Amino acid sequence: MDTALPPGFLRTPRFERVAITSVFGNPRELRTWSGAPANVASALERFGVMVKEIQPRLGKSAKLGIALRDMLSGHGRPVSTEQVLRSLTTRQRFAAQVAEQAGRMGVSDVLHTGTLDLLPAGSRDIRHYLYCDHTWALAQRHHVHASQYTGRALQAFEEAERQSLDGIAHVFTFGSYVRDNLIAHYGLAPDRVTAVGSGMGAIQPWREAKDYARPRLLFVAKHLFQAKGGMLLVEAFRIARRRRGDLALTIVGDPRSRTFVPDMEGIEFRAHLPWEELQRLYREATLLVQPMLNDPWGQVYLEAMVSRTPVMGLARNGLPELVDGGRHGFLVDRADPEALAEAIVSALGDPHRLERMAERAQQYVLATHSWDRVGERILFS
Repeated sequence: MDTALPPGFLRTPRFERVAITSVFGNPRELRTWSGAPANVASALERFGVMVKEIQPRLGKSAKLGIALRDMLSGHGRPVSTEQVLRSLTTRQRFAAQVAEQAGRMGVSDVLHTGTLDLLPAGSRDIRHYLYCDHTWALAQRHHVHASQYTGRALQAFEEAERQSLDGIAHVFTFGSYVRDNLIAHYGLAPDRVTAVGSGMGAIQPWREAKDYARPRLLFVAKHLFQAKGGMLLVEAFRIARRRRGDLALTIVGDPRSRTFVPDMEGIEFRAHLPWEELQRLYREATLLVQPMLNDPWGQVYLEAMVSRTPVMGLARNGLPELVDGGRHGFLVDRADPEALAEAIVSALGDPHRLERMAERAQQYVLATHSWDRVGERILFS
């Protein structure tokens, strides 16, 4: 582990003991939020930090009560679980649990992995930090439910997000575009926000030969098939295959995703894959096509890039940053099947370009995306 620090970094760690939180599952569980909390915790421990875990929870009856109260306040009938989680009341209850548990642990520093448990509560001696991949202002631009929320609900979400960020000691973001939004939209001082990037999963680098002339596409949904652009890709594949009949697409998803995948020549659906099999698919693919509608970052892109598989997705959220504006992958301007199909056919038409792009992408990921690098920047930036 390289611990040499760039000029301007702190010489002593920001904290020696910290509690890490997640409202979506055990922070130590690798399946929670693509493993980000667990990987950050492990990286901090490798730097000598003592890490505790906090998982605030609400029971079903409490969530129903909050939903009813918000409905009576004009927020409308809940259209998703997120609507309840973004409620000011929910945040207050989560934050109170975090403060109470941190106090019992004797921890004065808390690293949150989202804003939903961030509202100040309890002891004012606790310093709150945030590691995030998005903001509400960014999320609602392409949010699948945004048009279904009432104006009062949207206003309440925005106000709750602002209160969550008020008084925070420091924010660490996956991408620079999130840092820019926190400064420009939410008014955080630039010296309180640092883009630290992310690490990646357990996919190992692939350095052997690949045949980029074989038109093998890959889409990895795991879950949330529609939100990750699965329906858009299926229609684009249908169009692209009329122009190039040898196209093949492998879709990886959970059993729920299977209902959205048509029985169509050229498409293979895979579910319940062991990790080694998923790694093999990354390595054999010519192009990962992942037109995610509103994913803030996308670990799947990094997994493909380290496998020397170029990536293609929509020119929104974190992907333009990950592919350096098109140097490490392909950006599609519109969430339109015709535009995506044209981009697929064009990309596959130049195997030498794919190979050069894949080499650059892998070098970039290996040099910049590790959890130790994230831990170092959280501790010393």
